[in-house]
Amino acid sequence: MTAIRTILLASVALTMSTVAFAQDVNVLRIGLDGGENESDQLRRSECVVDSLKAATGVAEVQFFPSPDYNGVIQGLLGGTIDIAIMGASSYASIYLSDPEAVDPILTTKQQDGSTGYVSIMVARADSGITDLASTKGKKLGFADPDSTSGYLVPNVSLPADLGMPIAEFYSETGFGGGHENLVLGVLDGTWDVGTTFGSGQGAWSEGYTTGNLRIMVDKGLLDMDDLVEVWQSPIIPNGPLMVSNNLSDEMKEKVKAYFVGLPAADFDCFDSFTGGGYVDFAPADQQFYQTIIDARKSVIGG
Repeated sequence: MTAIRTILLASVALTMSTVAFAQDVNVLRIGLDGGENESDQLRRSECVVDSLKAATGVAEVQFFPSPDYNGVIQGLLGGTIDIAIMGASSYASIYLSDPEAVDPILTTKQQDGSTGYVSIMVARADSGITDLASTKGKKLGFADPDSTSGYLVPNVSLPADLGMPIAEFYSETGFGGGHENLVLGVLDGTWDVGTTFGSGQGAWSEGYTTGNLRIMVDKGLLDMDDLVEVWQSPIIPNGPLMVSNNLSDEMKEKVKAYFVGLPAADFDCFDSFTGGGYVDFAPADQQFYQTIIDARKSVIGG
């Protein structure tokens, strides 16, 4: 057997084994992005395990919590994570690295039918900060470098509202280690102001209808009387539920069908898995996130 023939046969065998793996998945791996503490994310997500196994035929559903967004991004790029629901900037990061790595298949929908939210800058209520102008010279905390609302959109939108670059307006900027920790850092004085997210709809006293502030209120971690809002961004598209293209088309369709049906089949589980306040999933695709892809490429790079 010639060396070339040996290489060709090995290549064919590898291709066949890869296809076989894609068609015979025993485990589905769900990434959790570190936006809140690990135990709470696991508790909110575990309700999907049995029904997702039944819907797809896999033997096991595993969770892979990451301390930051990038851990899940790299897992999706590397094929070690199959499913994740993340912000649009995280999807943009994946797309700019490998457009074929994942498909964004669904996004969340609010009560009024909208599929967007806002970045929100908050300060302590007793800080003397009352509006964007009064944040000048203060310490600004961002949630995570791969967060849409906690970093990307503020970097796109804030300079125009400030009338100058962020680095010139604030005395210091940095990262809070996820949305929950960022807000806690504002409360404990680590940051004077910080960027997080919410629907911008409903009562401020409840943390709006959806988003990190609402989640923290519901968990008893936050009294909204302790914060003031000093800035809101333009509307941002809700983040996607993504599936890895390492999965077969048949498995991806099973996963999609499961999540499409989840709100009707078990609304409490849907509510828990998505963080609360949403009413349904809505279709999503790459084009829905093109503006965020373009913004990320411009601000952060490919």
